[in-house]
Amino acid sequence: MNNTIGKINLSGIKKFKSGKVREIFDLDNAFLIVATDRISAFDYILRTLIPHKGEILNKLSVFWFKATESIIENHFITDNIEEYPDELKEYREMLEGRSMLVKKAKPIDVECVVRGYIAGSGWKDYQKTGLVGGIKFDNLKQGDKLPSPLFTPATKSHTGHDENILFEQMKKVVPEKDAEFIKDKSTELYNFAHNYARERDIIIADTKFEFGRLDNKIILIDEIFTPDSSRFWDPELYKPGGSQASFDKQFVRDYLLSTDWDRNSPPPELPPDIVEKTLKRYREALKRLI
Repeated sequence: MNNTIGKINLSGIKKFKSGKVREIFDLDNAFLIVATDRISAFDYILRTLIPHKGEILNKLSVFWFKATESIIENHFITDNIEEYPDELKEYREMLEGRSMLVKKAKPIDVECVVRGYIAGSGWKDYQKTGLVGGIKFDNLKQGDKLPSPLFTPATKSHTGHDENILFEQMKKVVPEKDAEFIKDKSTELYNFAHNYARERDIIIADTKFEFGRLDNKIILIDEIFTPDSSRFWDPELYKPGGSQASFDKQFVRDYLLSTDWDRNSPPPELPPDIVEKTLKRYREALKRLI
C-alpha cells in the first residue's frame, strides 16, 4: 500500500533516538518527534506498515495534550510546521501531520499504567494470583470493570518485556513524593479521558503514560490516549467474559496469536486484509474521539 513512512532520516538533523514507532531528532532547544507507520506487538517491530497510522497517532496525541494541560503540564510545543525551525521546512511533505516539537525532558523509567477494566497483562496476572496491582479481587471475568481505576506501574524495559510491579516497588525507583504525584495525575488523566470517551461511544479500558523531569517539575511526555497506548473498546459490543471488540492494536496481537508464530523469532508479515482492518479501527477511534 502507498502513503506509508517506515524509517526517517533528516539530512543535517541529529537523530536522538529511534523508538518502536517514533523517531526523535535533537534540535538543541527542543526535540522533533515524528510518528512513523510502524506497528509493534509483543516487543517486536513488525515488517508491515499501516498506512496513515503515524498521522492518526500524532493527531490524537496533540488533541489530548491540549485537552489535559489543565491537569498536568506536558511536553507539547507545536505541530504547526510554520513554527518549526527553517532547516525543517524542506521536509514539510514528510513531517506535516505526523510530527510535533516538544520540550526536552528527562524520562522517568517507569511505565505508568491505569486500568479501569481487567485485560491484557493485568488479566494474566489475575489468573495466576487472584491479584491486580497487589489487590485481591474475587470472581473477576476477563473484561470486567474494576470498582475503581487502578494504578499498576511497570518497569520500562528497552530490550525485553515490561514487567508489572507494585506501587511500593515503584517508590524504590522513584522518590515517594514523586511516585504519589505520578499516581494521582495518572488516575486523574484516566478518569477525565474515560468520561470524555464514554460520551463518544468508546470505552478506554486501560492506558499507559510516560513522565519526565523538566526544570525540577514532572511533566507528561511521549504519547497519550492513542490506539497504541490504550485499549479502546466498543461499548455496544462490550460483554465481560472474553476479548472485546476494539479500536486499537489488540486486533493485530490477536491475529498474530492465531498464526503458528512462535513469538521467539521475527513476526510474520501482516496480510493486506489485516492491514486494512487495523487502519479502519484506528480511523474509527479518531473519528469518534475528535
